[in-house]
Amino acid sequence: MGEGHPKTEPAVLSEAELEKIGVRTQVPPTSICAKTRKIRCSASTAKSLLFRFIPILTWLPRYPVKEWLLGDIISGFSVGIMHLPQGLAYSLLAGLPPVVGLYSAFYPVLVYFFFGTSRHISVGPFAVISVMIGSITDSLEPSGKFMEADNDTNVPILNEAKRDAARVQLAAALTFLVGIFQIALGLLQFGFLATYLSEPLVRGYTTAAAIQVLISQLKYVIGVELEEYAGPLALIYTFLELCSKLPKTNVGTLVTSLIAIISILIVKKISDKLGKRIPVPIPTELLTIIIATGISYGAKLNGRFNISVVGEIPSGLVPPKAPVVSYFGQVIGNAFAIAVVSYVICVSLGKIFAFKHGYKVDSNQELIALGLSNFVGGFFQCYSIGCSMSRSLVQESTGGHSQVSAAVSCLLLLVTILKISELFRELPKAILAAIILVNLKGMFKQFKDIHTLWKSNFVDLLIWLVTFVATILLNLDMGLGVAVVFSLLTVIFRTQMPHYSILGQVSKTGIYKDAAEYQKAEEIPGVKIFRSSATIYFANAALYEEALKTKCGIDVEHLIEKKKKALKKKHNKDKKEEKKAKKIASKTKETHDSSISNLAFVDIDMEAKSQEPRGDTTANGPSGSVDDQKYQNLKQPQSSDQPGLMALGLEKPPFHSIILDFSPVNFVDTVSIKTLKNVRAYIKQTATQEILSDSVISQLERGNFFSQNITKHHLFASLHHAVSYITRNQEELPPTDRVKPSTKL
Repeated sequence: MGEGHPKTEPAVLSEAELEKIGVRTQVPPTSICAKTRKIRCSASTAKSLLFRFIPILTWLPRYPVKEWLLGDIISGFSVGIMHLPQGLAYSLLAGLPPVVGLYSAFYPVLVYFFFGTSRHISVGPFAVISVMIGSITDSLEPSGKFMEADNDTNVPILNEAKRDAARVQLAAALTFLVGIFQIALGLLQFGFLATYLSEPLVRGYTTAAAIQVLISQLKYVIGVELEEYAGPLALIYTFLELCSKLPKTNVGTLVTSLIAIISILIVKKISDKLGKRIPVPIPTELLTIIIATGISYGAKLNGRFNISVVGEIPSGLVPPKAPVVSYFGQVIGNAFAIAVVSYVICVSLGKIFAFKHGYKVDSNQELIALGLSNFVGGFFQCYSIGCSMSRSLVQESTGGHSQVSAAVSCLLLLVTILKISELFRELPKAILAAIILVNLKGMFKQFKDIHTLWKSNFVDLLIWLVTFVATILLNLDMGLGVAVVFSLLTVIFRTQMPHYSILGQVSKTGIYKDAAEYQKAEEIPGVKIFRSSATIYFANAALYEEALKTKCGIDVEHLIEKKKKALKKKHNKDKKEEKKAKKIASKTKETHDSSISNLAFVDIDMEAKSQEPRGDTTANGPSGSVDDQKYQNLKQPQSSDQPGLMALGLEKPPFHSIILDFSPVNFVDTVSIKTLKNVRAYIKQTATQEILSDSVISQLERGNFFSQNITKHHLFASLHHAVSYITRNQEELPPTDRVKPSTKL
C-alpha cells in the first residue's frame, strides 16, 4: 500500500444524533405574563420610540450643511415649480377646485418632512390617486345633483360653487379616513402589505389608471361636456359618449391643447438632451402655464372662443375644519383601497432610491408618515396624496439629499398660495389637461411589460393583464380588489400544483437532481427519492400523497385489497393446520395445547426463511410432521406486525427504501402531518423503509408526529446523509431483486 493517511468517510448522522452532538436548545413556550414582564417603560425605551416615530430628530441634528444644503435648495425649487402646475392639473382629475391641489401639495408634504424616512421621494398630488378620488366625487356628488333653474330663462344651470363645496367636504372626509387607515396599519406593523401587491400588479394597475386619466381628460382637450358615470363599465360609457360628441368639438380648445402638448414635448426633449449641462431642468410645465395664462388674458380666449378657464382661485390659507363624518360610511371601502395603493407606490419608490443611495426605509414608519400627512390634510381641505415618479426623479437628479428639499418646495408653494395663485384664474383648463397627458407618457411605456413578461413569466403576465382589464372594466377600486384576489390565487395554484419528481445522483456526487430532467442523474439502486417543489399544507397534502404513489409505482389500494384476500386465505389455511396439529398432538401427546396454538402466529421472517435454501433448516414434509426443535423455535416472541407481502405470495415493489426530501418545505400544518402519517402507514403495507430529510423539526414535534414507530432516527439533516445511511447499511437492508418480507420502519 502507498504512503498517506487512510481515507475516512464523514459520519452519517440522523436528526436524533445531530441534536445530541449539536446540543439543540429546546425553547419553552412563553406565557402571556412572561411576555408582558418584558414590556417595561424606561427613559431609553421612550427615547428610542420617540426617535423612531419622529425620524427628523435622528437625521436633522447630523445634517451636513456644507455638503447637502445647496443641493437640497436647488432640488426644492425644482420640485416646487413642478408642484404648482401638477397641483392645479391633478385637481381636475379629482373633480375639485384647482386651489385644493395647491393645498394638497403643501400641508401633507410639510407633515411628511417630519415623519417620513425616505430622503428622495416627492409626496403630494399623484395622477392615479387623483383619478381614484375623481371617480368617488363624480359618483357621490354628481353635477346633476346641483342643477338649478335660472330665474330669467327658467333653464337649469349648474351651481358650480355648491358642487365644488360639497366635493371638497367629501374629499376631505375621504382623506381623513385614508389617514386613519394608514396610521392604524402602521401601528399594527402591517408594513408588509406592500409585498402582496407585486410589481406586475402595480404596473398593470397604474397602466389602467393612465387609460382612465386619458379618457377623463379628453373632454377638456376637445372642449365638450360629458355625463358623469360611476361603477362598472363607467369608463366604457364615458368613451362611447366622448366618441358620439366628437362632431361638437370646440376647435379653439382643441388647437390650444395640441399646441400645448407639442410645445411641452419639444421643450422636455431639449431639456433631456442638455442633461447635465444645465444645473436644473427647464420648468416646462410652469413656463407653459405662465405663457398660456398671459395669452388667455390678453386674447380673451374665454369670451371670444368659449375656451373654459380655471376661474377664481382664492388666496391665502384656510382655517382647519373637522371632516364631515356622514361621508365615512359611503367611502370606507374606497378609503382603504386608496390607503393601500398610495402606500405601495410610495414605499416601492422609496426603497428604489434607498437602495441606490445606501440607506434604509422603514415600511411601517412610512405608513404612519403618510397616514399623518393625510390625517392632517383632512382638516385643511386637502385630498389624499401619493408619490410622483417624475417629481421624485427630479428631486434626486437635481442634487436632493434629504427631505429638506421638500421643506423648500413647501416654502415656494406657501408664497404661491398667499400671493400668486389668484393670477392663474384665466388659465385654460385645456393647458392643465395637456400637462396631465404629457406626464402620462411614462405610464404608457409600461405596455412594453406585456412583451417582456410573455418571454420571462407567463403567470406574471396573467396578473398584469387581469389587473389591467379588471381595472378598466370595473373601475379603480373594484379592479384593485379583483387584482389582489387573482394574484393570491396564482400563489395558491402554484403551491397546490407543484412539480413532483424522483431524484437521482449526478455522477457520484452529493448533488441530486430530477432524474427525468438530467441525463446523468441516476437513481440509487433500490432507493426512491421523492421531492415536491413546494411546501406541504392543507391545499396540496392529498395531491402530495397521490403523486408519491404514482411516482414510486405503488398501487396501495390494490395491494391492500390483495393483501386482505391473501390474509383471509392464510387464515383459513392456518385453521386447517391448527386442526391437523391438534390431531397430531392428541396422538403423540408430546407437546402442550398452548404450543400448538402458536402455529397460527408463525413469524413472517421464519416463514420466509423456511422457503429459502438453508442448510440448518428442516422443512415441513407433505405429511405435515414437525420436529421438536422446530416447535421450540416457534415459542420465541413473535412480532405484532402483520405478515409482509412476500410471505403472502404477493409481488413486492422493485425498491427497499423511500426518501422523502423535505428541503423545499418551510412549514407544515396538522393536515400535512396527518398525511405524512398516512404515507408511513401505506409504506409499511409495501414493506419499504421510510427516511425523511427534514428541516421543520419543531413544527413536527408540536404536531405530535413522532412516536415509538417514527423517531428522529428516521430524519437526517441533509439528503446526502439519508442516502449515505442507506447505502452504507445496504447489507442490513433487503435487496431489490428479492426483498425480505419484514422490513423495519
